[in-house]
Amino acid sequence: MNEQLLYIMLDVVTPVAVCAAVGVCWVKMKQPFDTQMVTRLVSNVGVPCLVFSTLVGVELDMNIFFDMALAGFLSTTAFLLVGWGILKLAGMPIRTNLNPIAFANTGNMGLPLCLLAFGDQGLALGIAYFVVNVILLVTVGIAIASAEFKPLDILRRPFIYAVIAAALFLISDVEVPKVMLNTTELLGNFTIPLMLITLGVSLATLQINNIRRSIVIVASRFGLGIPVGFGLASILGFEGAAYGTLVVMCSMPVAVITFLFAENYGADGRAVASSVVLSTLISFIMLPGLIWFLSH
Repeated sequence: MNEQLLYIMLDVVTPVAVCAAVGVCWVKMKQPFDTQMVTRLVSNVGVPCLVFSTLVGVELDMNIFFDMALAGFLSTTAFLLVGWGILKLAGMPIRTNLNPIAFANTGNMGLPLCLLAFGDQGLALGIAYFVVNVILLVTVGIAIASAEFKPLDILRRPFIYAVIAAALFLISDVEVPKVMLNTTELLGNFTIPLMLITLGVSLATLQINNIRRSIVIVASRFGLGIPVGFGLASILGFEGAAYGTLVVMCSMPVAVITFLFAENYGADGRAVASSVVLSTLISFIMLPGLIWFLSH
């Protein structure tokens, strides 16, 4: 068991931690980093190319892909509903605290871990979960933070069109032109490292305060995420990479973007920032054991 845990830490968790540490060190060395520019580059170019090249390049049963998308919807809905109940009982503001409970870091951390732990199939399944999670985040999540619901905003997200384009190629059984595949693979390759470095930059610039509130949020994020992941994976009959991917995605820490939502829409950004930092640090301690368990 000890050797297997060491293997998981070295081969799966350590690359993620090292990439994030690059971002932390970059900030500590007072080097410039345009987070807004990098985030836009990753969101508008990197992620769509990664989504397209992964989906058309991996042999995957589309039924499992759509089942994972359904799992993404069901799990996030459960997090929203139960999280709302927890906050009501605790007397904590819904507008500030529901998004950090409901929306995990499935992009910056989830996708790299799925790739490293479960290979290309894990990445493809992780994308299915991630796409649904982001759709809910930019519709329901923004509505929670801003008290304004704009579902058509999803049409401005390029990754949606990458999914549609990949689906058309897969359904029509038309071979993807080599130049298109090579280009999207090349552009998609920078996505995961930049996601992780940006995560590190964010962690280095956020501060921990209001520990009591943060503990409630973090305990709710993991206390809901882990059992929902295992339970839903069993109910849906997932096995192998699908089972592991769902559990990992549900068990991710608080998403950094929930802090940005709180800041942009007038909620308490400092409280969310603490939850992001604390949950991410805990996840690096927890992940080796979780992935070891999933590998058995």
